[in-house]
Amino acid sequence: MRRLLWSLVTADDHRFPGGGAGQRGPLERGIGGHGRLVTVRARYVTEGGIAVSGRLGLDEVSPVVACGRYPAKAVVGEHVPVRATVWREGHAAVAATVVWRGPGDRVAQRVRMTPEGEGLDRWVATVVPDRPGPWTFRIDAWGDPWTSWRRAVEAKLAAGQGAAELANDLEEGARLLDRVARRPDRRADRARLIDAAAALRDTGRRLADRVGPALEFRVNRVMYEHPVREFVTKGRQYPVWVDRPRALFSAWYELFPRSTGGWDARGRPVHGTFRTAVRQLDRIAEMGFDVVYLPPIHPIGRVNRKGRNNSLAVRPDDVGSPWAIGSAEGGHDALHPELGTLTDFGEFVARAHALGMEVALDLALQCAPDHPWVREHPEWFTTRPDGTIAYAENPPKKYQDIYPLNFDNAPEGLYQEIRRVVTHWIDHGVRIFRVDNPHTKPPDFWHRLLGEIRRDHPDVLFLSEAFTRPARLYGLARLGFHQNYTYFTWRNSKYELMEFGRDLVEHADEARPNLFVNTPDILHASLHSGLPALFALRAALAATLSPSWGMYSGFELCEHVPREPGGEEYLDSEKYELRPRDFGSARADGRSLEPWITRLNEIRRAHPALQQLRTLRFHDVDNDAIIAYSKADPGTGDTVVCVVNLDPHRTQEATLYLDLPALGMEWHQRFFACDEVTGDKWDWGAANYVKLEPHRAVAHVVSVQPR
Repeated sequence: MRRLLWSLVTADDHRFPGGGAGQRGPLERGIGGHGRLVTVRARYVTEGGIAVSGRLGLDEVSPVVACGRYPAKAVVGEHVPVRATVWREGHAAVAATVVWRGPGDRVAQRVRMTPEGEGLDRWVATVVPDRPGPWTFRIDAWGDPWTSWRRAVEAKLAAGQGAAELANDLEEGARLLDRVARRPDRRADRARLIDAAAALRDTGRRLADRVGPALEFRVNRVMYEHPVREFVTKGRQYPVWVDRPRALFSAWYELFPRSTGGWDARGRPVHGTFRTAVRQLDRIAEMGFDVVYLPPIHPIGRVNRKGRNNSLAVRPDDVGSPWAIGSAEGGHDALHPELGTLTDFGEFVARAHALGMEVALDLALQCAPDHPWVREHPEWFTTRPDGTIAYAENPPKKYQDIYPLNFDNAPEGLYQEIRRVVTHWIDHGVRIFRVDNPHTKPPDFWHRLLGEIRRDHPDVLFLSEAFTRPARLYGLARLGFHQNYTYFTWRNSKYELMEFGRDLVEHADEARPNLFVNTPDILHASLHSGLPALFALRAALAATLSPSWGMYSGFELCEHVPREPGGEEYLDSEKYELRPRDFGSARADGRSLEPWITRLNEIRRAHPALQQLRTLRFHDVDNDAIIAYSKADPGTGDTVVCVVNLDPHRTQEATLYLDLPALGMEWHQRFFACDEVTGDKWDWGAANYVKLEPHRAVAHVVSVQPR
């Protein structure tokens, strides 16, 4: 047996807040005695004490992350789809509205949802945040008596029923029109609604003339925009955090400032500084990058310093790894003396800003053995039974030049010091941090740090470098990381890339990918051939599959020699030595991919479709060496189709089968396909011949233009 607990109130449609944590249940509205609109907060309770709330079914709401424990992600101006399953018993119509509220809003926006697919009971609406900060949404599901009435009357008329059989239906329709006409805010439409109601009641007219005014477009538009709502079931409130656009769309270039000093008269590398690194900024900006990422710029430890190629044998002139942070010269809040002063760093940051770029710093929470923290706070490290401090290990690998931090011995003191370090660099103009191996630090530490930085500096962004299992990768994203590295480097076949891309879209509400084509640690075996076409196609994939992508300096020169055959470490890795490069000569001799990379970034900036993640869709191609996908921008209608040859050795041909509805077209439509790479233009439809020659262009990046 079930007993029903009722709490009845009479109210208008807008007086009650949404259901949510701590409320007794969703609100419901119906027609009470004397035609009053009654709001019912109902909870059905079984004898076992299980509560089943809601007059209407309201399920499968998105975007929702971990049942609402964490906010979904969005950026300013992004079109965010909100979806839900809404259903009820019988044939009565239902409808739904998204109640969307921004930071500081006293009045919420209400966005009507529309059906998504036929017979699926799925509803969708798009909301667009116009400023950063904490937003919320909930979904109101409700019975739609006007739509139910209209459908029923149209069906009965089509079946040949007459006025006598429809007498009750006509009066019910008139009463619905009366209810809307009586509303104070409907004065402009009142006469039309009253006339339609009067026609329904006028027994002197022919049936078609009685019903016609009520089915007229303008009347139905009023009834749609200002509906009668019954049994309103309010869903719970869900959070969405909105960031600035760069959290979603960015192009990163990784640069070691110490490698920008060139060579001396004897051909030996000279240690670079911030002043020499400034000279690279114009070149990087001209390629279209908007984030310059610097590896750690702090003093480098001398104790257990690694030599070239990670050797334990160290020469006097070996510069060590920047990730072995700290020495007698200082720790995480200090600059390496050979790089320059804080003034020099400030000028570097200012020049980057003047060129439309930002500087991202590496936040590597680890220490060299001679870091000041080791002496001042030994409790922040792990002491082994023999009294020594544990160095970093990833068996069988050993990193004797790095001490990992222990976040459990004295967590509060360590937390406050790390927060001070982050704030120190924020005060010196840094608004982006790339975090080294965050999956090796406790989740509660990140949740607190990212939350407090977001509260005090909401424009600061964090990129997670966590090559780890999905649970940890997405867990870190939920805790507040704005972007994350991915396994793109290891996804090379058509099947792997399609599975990878679909996974990115599936997790778009909680994680934003940044597709790096290489890093100082990762030279994938597929690049060991050094073929420029292979480097070009990997750049094309990264730059078009994801709104954010990145590359480590030297990729444009097709640097490809591994330390060991089949390995992923570079020979003569820049992690352990200076590596100056002559970009100008390579460009002049045609040995550089800079023109290709520049064109990719130009296309990305010109086409809002490529700045999206949620709209990525794959299309069929009858050749496994060719992959095709599209993106669309819901705001501008801009649509781009990318077709990439995955074979850097041979020309590939295929038939491309486009899912035209995914491009916003009917199956029979044709359009002009304008290749933004070559300038070619074709007349395309659902099936199209494509041919890609690696020596000419590894990809078509096609903008969709109407005929």
